[in-house]
Amino acid sequence: MNAAVVTGIGVVAPNGLSTEEYWSAALAGRSGIGRITRFDPERYRATLAGEIRGFDPAAHLPSRLIPQTDHSTRLSLVAADQAIRDAGLDTGQLPEYGVGVVTANSAGGFEFGHQELDNLWRQGPEYVSAYQSFAWFYAVNTGQISIRHGLRGPSGVLVADEAGGLDALAQARRLLRRDLNAVVTGAVDGSLCPWGWIAQTATGQLSTAQDPALAYRPFDEEAAGFVPGEGGAILVVEDEAAARKRHAPQVHGRLLGYAATFDPKPGTAPADDTSALRGAIELALADAGAAPDDIDAVFADAAGIAHLDRAEAAALTAVFGERELPVAIPKTLTGRLCAGAGPLDVATALLALRDGVLPPAAHTRPSPRYGLQVIVDRPLELRMGAVLVVARGLGGFNSAMVVGASH
Repeated sequence: MNAAVVTGIGVVAPNGLSTEEYWSAALAGRSGIGRITRFDPERYRATLAGEIRGFDPAAHLPSRLIPQTDHSTRLSLVAADQAIRDAGLDTGQLPEYGVGVVTANSAGGFEFGHQELDNLWRQGPEYVSAYQSFAWFYAVNTGQISIRHGLRGPSGVLVADEAGGLDALAQARRLLRRDLNAVVTGAVDGSLCPWGWIAQTATGQLSTAQDPALAYRPFDEEAAGFVPGEGGAILVVEDEAAARKRHAPQVHGRLLGYAATFDPKPGTAPADDTSALRGAIELALADAGAAPDDIDAVFADAAGIAHLDRAEAAALTAVFGERELPVAIPKTLTGRLCAGAGPLDVATALLALRDGVLPPAAHTRPSPRYGLQVIVDRPLELRMGAVLVVARGLGGFNSAMVVGASH
C-alpha cells in the first residue's frame, strides 16, 4: 500500500492569510489574538478571540458566492483554492470521480444562521435568505469546495469538535485506499458571532482575561481557560504513486499513522484517568509502525485548563517517558480553532519538518510539574523525521496523528 502524501497546503489563520504568511508569523511569535471586533463583546464575560482581520471575500471569491456563504465557508474556500493551487492539481485532467472532499466542522455557518434568525425576528419570514437552507449546515464547506472545483468523488464531513480535523484527514487517508487519486481535506472553523459566542462561553472553558498576553496559557500555573479563534488549514492528500505519476510539484510530507478514542463515560473512571488519550497516541504510533523513540516532537492539544493539561501531560509522559521531547504549541498565537486546529497543527508540522525548526509558544510559562519541554521564546532548530499531533474535543474525543517528512 502506498503512503498518503500531502501535496498541497492552504492556511487561513488569525496571524496569516496564506501558508507562508502564517509560517513567518508562527516563527516570529506574532499573535493574532485580540479583543473581538466583529461584534461588541462588552456584555460577555469573554472578550478575546483569534480573529482573522481585514479579510475581504470579494478580493478572493466570485461575487455570486458571497451572498450564499457564511464567513467561515468563504475562508474555507480560500484555503482550498490555496491548497489546490499549491498541489498543482488540475482537476479537469483527473477521472470525473477521482477526487473527493472531506472536511470537519463544529458549528457550521453559525454567523449566517444568526443573521437570518435576526432578519426573521425583526422583519419577518420574507426577509430570510433562501440560502439559509444550507449555509448553516456542518457539511456546507465540503459541498461548496466540491462544487467550486468540480470534485465528484466520495466526500463527507466529520464532527468531533477540536479532534474532528484530524479525523477528517484520517478519513481522506482511508478513501485513498479505494483507488481515489486525491482528497481535498482538513477544516476551517469558527463562529465568532453573538450566537456562536453564547454557545462557546456556555462551556465555562473560555478565558475571561482582558489582556491577550494573560489569556491562553497552557501548562502554566496560571492557566484559566482558552481563547477560541477562527481559521484552519485545507490540505491536498494523494496516493503517493498517483502524485508521482502526475508529477506533483512537491510532497510536503506523509500521514503515517492515526487513531481515535473516546473518554470513559462520566462517572465510570477517575477524573484524572488518561487511558483513552494514551491509547489514541499508542494506537497512532502502532498504525505508523513507529516506536516512541521515532517521534522527534509533539504538537500538543494544550487545552489551557488545569485538569485537561494535567491529563495530556500524564499521557505524553506515560508514552514517551522522561526523555526531553520538544512540545510545540503554535495555537497559543491563534487561539483554539475548533475543528480547524488539528489540520493547522498538521500543516505547521509539515512546515517544521521541511525547514527543521519548531515554532515557539507565546504568553505561557510552562510549569516544571507537567514534565514537558514546551518550546517558548524562540524557535528551536531541530532535524526531524516524524512528529505527533494530538487533538482533543469537547465531549470526550481524542485523536492522534503521526506526520512524517517527505523523504
